[in-house]
Amino acid sequence: MPTRLPARRIDAHGRPHLDLGVVARLTVPLVANSAVQSILNLTDLWFIGHISTTALAAVGGVNWLVVAVVLLLGGVGMAVQTRAAQLYGGGRLARAAQAAWMGLWGAACAAPLFVAIALMSHWVLAPFGLDPVIERTADEFWLPRMAGASLGVAVWGVLGFFNGIGRPRPTVAVSVLITIVNIVFNAVFIFGLHWGVVGSGLASTCAQGVGLVAALSMLLSPSLRREFRSHLVWRPRLRVLWNQFRLGLPMGVTHASDLLGLSLFQLMQVRLGAVDGAATQLVMASTAIAYMPGIGVAQAGTTLVGQSIGAGDRDWAMYLGTRITLLAAVLMGGIGVLLALGGHWVLEFLVGAGDAQTPAVLAVGAQLLWFAAAYQFFDGLNLGSAMCLRGGGDVTVPAALVLVLSWCVFVPLSYVLTFQPGDGFLPFLTRLGLPQLGYGVRGGWAALGCYVLLLGGTLFVRWKMGVWKRFTVQ
Repeated sequence: MPTRLPARRIDAHGRPHLDLGVVARLTVPLVANSAVQSILNLTDLWFIGHISTTALAAVGGVNWLVVAVVLLLGGVGMAVQTRAAQLYGGGRLARAAQAAWMGLWGAACAAPLFVAIALMSHWVLAPFGLDPVIERTADEFWLPRMAGASLGVAVWGVLGFFNGIGRPRPTVAVSVLITIVNIVFNAVFIFGLHWGVVGSGLASTCAQGVGLVAALSMLLSPSLRREFRSHLVWRPRLRVLWNQFRLGLPMGVTHASDLLGLSLFQLMQVRLGAVDGAATQLVMASTAIAYMPGIGVAQAGTTLVGQSIGAGDRDWAMYLGTRITLLAAVLMGGIGVLLALGGHWVLEFLVGAGDAQTPAVLAVGAQLLWFAAAYQFFDGLNLGSAMCLRGGGDVTVPAALVLVLSWCVFVPLSYVLTFQPGDGFLPFLTRLGLPQLGYGVRGGWAALGCYVLLLGGTLFVRWKMGVWKRFTVQ
């Protein structure tokens, strides 16, 4: 049980300061967890790439849609960290453990929706006009991956509890286990049983199932049973579950709307040609080097702000959240500049030298890294502010802001700046009569920079307004 405000250090003159040591001890495991997630994605990509080029194209074309659906329906799992942090900060330990169980019940409620969407793959994929062979392959991946996605939401819920109480090491351990098991199942299902992309989808689902068992065993460990009474609060409580759904749904909308906007931006650059599309993919992958530490710091903000609010000191929550947000921004901004300065070496590591188009891809990518460097500071403001607002329970208005900026500003602006007249591929934007200025890939990246600048600035202003101070733990 916390006995003082989190991450608070009092100096010799009695003035409070942010204890960077506490922040680092919370942040480092969260950064490590982001790195493990990146490794998981890369190993999936490697296995699928060894099935066939068609499999790679099919899974790559729909995977973003899979993730968006999971995020949209999986908000109840994301909400656990906020509720656990606030309840833990207030000393209500059993209620904090109850939040994890409500995340599990919420995942169970969402399971039929995931299965229904899994069975509707043809209707979901038809509007994208994919090649029939690619669509058939994507459909084979979609069914097992989507049908078992509720297991991943359940894992998020249990691990959100550990993050919320400031003990993220179990999160890293479970993520490592899921990655290892996923590799084993991929090898068995794809190469041993020759199940192709069906095997890849099943491997992800089975790995999440193993991870859930491991996470539950940690939640029900003797030490947590003594401290949190985690074995006594498993029963569903409809009011608590509903409150958790209301908190989690906007979180899912936030991530899904941002992801879908970014996915359309990437498709626009691919539409321009192989060089521009490849350069965009490489630079987006490279910026993960800045994103991983940034998201680790930002997630620490969710926990520490939530714990401060639970402890009853909202002024300290404001002080702490503001500094964590600025720390994430400075960290990501600095890494972004370093990436741009060393961009040629970074990109050469990621791309094969044997392709005739490699020099052109490297040249365009090196330029785009400077566009990325220009917005990294504001992306840090975006991540830090969003996660601290989440810690304060302020999620509905931020979700609306992200939705509007992504779909009413970013996507149309990318369309306008990227394509020449007659080259666009989004009918709903064409019907709006928007001009098409045709600046190509650089225009698209300029639109991305404007979006991140507006998003980061808007969410930081929202944080500083302090509307979240009026919200209470339910």
